[in-house]
Amino acid sequence: MSLPIDIDFSRVWDALTYDPQEPMIFSTGVFLWLFAAFMVVYMALRNRYTARVMFVTLFSYYFYYKSSGTYFFLLAVVTVSDFLLARLMERTDVKWRRKGLVTLSLCINLGLLVYFKYTNFFGEVIASLRGGTFEPLDIFLPVGISFFTFQSLSYTIDVYRKEIKPLGSLLDYAFYVSFFPQLVAGPIVRARDFIPQIRRPLFVSREMFGRGIFLIVSGLFKKAVISDYISVNFVERIFENPTLYSGVENLMGVYGYALQIYCDFSGYSDMAIGIALLLGFHFNINFDSPYKSASITEFWRRWHISLSSWLRDYLYISLGGNRKGKLRQYLNLIITMFLGGLWHGASWNFVLWGLFHGVALALHKMWMTLTGRKKGERSHGWRRIGGVIVTFHFVCFCWIFFRNADFENSVAMLRQIFTVFRPELFPQLVEGYWQVFLLMGIGFALHFAPARWENAACLGVTRLPFLGKALLLVGLIYLVIQIKSSDIQPFIYFQF
Repeated sequence: MSLPIDIDFSRVWDALTYDPQEPMIFSTGVFLWLFAAFMVVYMALRNRYTARVMFVTLFSYYFYYKSSGTYFFLLAVVTVSDFLLARLMERTDVKWRRKGLVTLSLCINLGLLVYFKYTNFFGEVIASLRGGTFEPLDIFLPVGISFFTFQSLSYTIDVYRKEIKPLGSLLDYAFYVSFFPQLVAGPIVRARDFIPQIRRPLFVSREMFGRGIFLIVSGLFKKAVISDYISVNFVERIFENPTLYSGVENLMGVYGYALQIYCDFSGYSDMAIGIALLLGFHFNINFDSPYKSASITEFWRRWHISLSSWLRDYLYISLGGNRKGKLRQYLNLIITMFLGGLWHGASWNFVLWGLFHGVALALHKMWMTLTGRKKGERSHGWRRIGGVIVTFHFVCFCWIFFRNADFENSVAMLRQIFTVFRPELFPQLVEGYWQVFLLMGIGFALHFAPARWENAACLGVTRLPFLGKALLLVGLIYLVIQIKSSDIQPFIYFQF
């Protein structure tokens, strides 16, 4: 006797097709259930290398399709073209041919990036310079295109520089470029770091598994609990209408955004690194408590490390770095951060944000030269505390222009802060938004806590039995369900 099986094919179809209103992200229940099923198949294929790599690659393309729709074909274009160009580079030692091949790789990757991300921006700039008007084209920005193009470029440039050997398998290269944990929002993983891990036997130690769970839990808490809640219930309201609020409310909104963007992006990075660990792969750290920095130079050694190191190795050094005198070094820093700001988006607010950071880096380098301080030298005591306070507030000042697409809104926020501060409203503000301020207090406290506390917490999670780890994750998911907003809050860096 057979039992009737009632299958809701509409739900199955929804799970398989792209919905622009509900892109797949790590903090959704759908992904967590899907990942659990994925792990069952992944572990079943642990001793079958080719089948396992093929399965992960197909899942990665499915993940990208669920995040960006049919634009997954761009990922395939970048993968195939750079794989073939790298192979051709290996077959010749003629310098001009190798340079031509790496230039072609740059043109393909940056050409795609420029078309999808900057066509309307440059069109408006050219039209305004000519005194005309420009009708924006209806161009969809594929999720994560800035990340996977930069990641693939690091491979072809390293092959050109003869720092790595090109892969002989297109499947292996497709696996590297499309690896889903870091595909749509980083971290940007270098070929030299990742490729040697592909053909290693699958091994996940107890420490790797425990740290992976800890990073997934902490990343989910940062994103879905702290970042999303303070964004929806406080930060967005302030930034949308800054003139309706006093200066103290605007300042708290800026502090809130500083915490929001950190928890959002570092939360994604934590989950990406944690998921990779569960699959047997190691990623480098992408955030290292950046608001503890005592200088802007130190901040960029701690914030979005994979991007800042990419810009340093492939742009700043290519421009000459510090090898052509101090003035050229300062100019190179400003150009690098200008382009780094433009990388974040086709808007003048990102350009201005990048220029602010570039000038600050140049001024800090100049100050170090004048005072005779050595590279990497750390200040201590009150001097360091003062440096942290000044650096944090400079970064917050820059976040105002980063967050506001409208320059007038940024000026309005600053005007409110400096002319209509009204500190007497602070107790009333805390009383009205006590949940927001509680989460902000928790977020900043965790951020500024000693690193040994985080290491101790990670060790504690590692020592838990499997059931304990599962209960911890389920408990956090329950907490997320209780406080989350009705709409999915995409990761901020999905737009970049």
